Amino acid sequence: MQIAAVAERVPQLVPVSQVRGLGEDVIGDSAAFNWVVQQVERVAPTDCTVLICGETGTGKELIARAIHNLSSRRLEPFVKVNCGVIPAALFESEFFGHERGAFTSAVAQQLGRLQRADRGTLFLDEIGEMPLEVQPKLLRVLQEQEFERLGSARTIRINVRVVAATNANLRQMVEERRFRADLYYRLNVFPIEVPPLRARSEDIPALVEHFVATFSREMNKRIESIPAEVMEALRLHDWLGNIRELENFIKRAVILSWGPSLRPPLAELQRLPSGAASTTNRTLAEAQREHILEVLWETKWVLGGCQGAAARLGLPRTTLVYRMQKLGIAGEKPRGHSRSSL
Repeated sequence: MQIAAVAERVPQLVPVSQVRGLGEDVIGDSAAFNWVVQQVERVAPTDCTVLICGETGTGKELIARAIHNLSSRRLEPFVKVNCGVIPAALFESEFFGHERGAFTSAVAQQLGRLQRADRGTLFLDEIGEMPLEVQPKLLRVLQEQEFERLGSARTIRINVRVVAATNANLRQMVEERRFRADLYYRLNVFPIEVPPLRARSEDIPALVEHFVATFSREMNKRIESIPAEVMEALRLHDWLGNIRELENFIKRAVILSWGPSLRPPLAELQRLPSGAASTTNRTLAEAQREHILEVLWETKWVLGGCQGAAARLGLPRTTLVYRMQKLGIAGEKPRGHSRSSL
């Protein structure tokens, strides 16, 4: 596939984002992705709360930003809160803000993320990780559009739209009493399911060319072609880490490519031959388990770091640990067993 002057061609490869104004990083024209786009277009002009669901790396934050950019709030702040990285003890202070003297280290008044998002959009990423004790206060914000800062009795009124995202099964978490049912129903007014990359493989060539163009510019390289067999291998791969994994893989490929042709390390993909999955009746979980085990052996069971298994898979370390537990993979290399024993 010739991609001469690919940087100039990229806008032509993303008609969905160009024509519909979703943002140039929102790429895709498959049926599965167009359904998502239609949902975004319908809900964006309203002030309705949106719950974006999907696997890690599918681009949920980009969809949230697209909703904001297509709304009447587009000129106001878009404030992101990653509920999975803020310590529970600091969550209320970060979220609602605090007054001077509210606690020992509160030497000055601080506005919370909620107030910074006033008149704009508040994006709650990894909402399933929000501490249970904070959830009733978020419910009040959704219902009444008001809150109090820590250390203050003064009620603050706001006008904020909430868009939440999760890769967890919130309904199951509600059944297990790990997430409040009333908050779930408040968030789930307009759910949008973002499909995994394996369900929209038609979009992979456009994504690959977009990433090649982006990283070529950043690294001052000129990659003019992508061999047909390379593109086909990329299109057929399952991409367990979805778009994030593909992006990281293409970035590494651009670094490794010295000539005008993209030369990615295809051996790392470890894909089954075409038709093998159907003949062996393997489940997706089994395929995921085998792929993760392959990468773990290649990285000598090192999970973190730039050369660790999480980076190879294009996943956060915490997500990899969760998947390993879910798939029954031990947290450390078994002692006294050969590779074949796994």
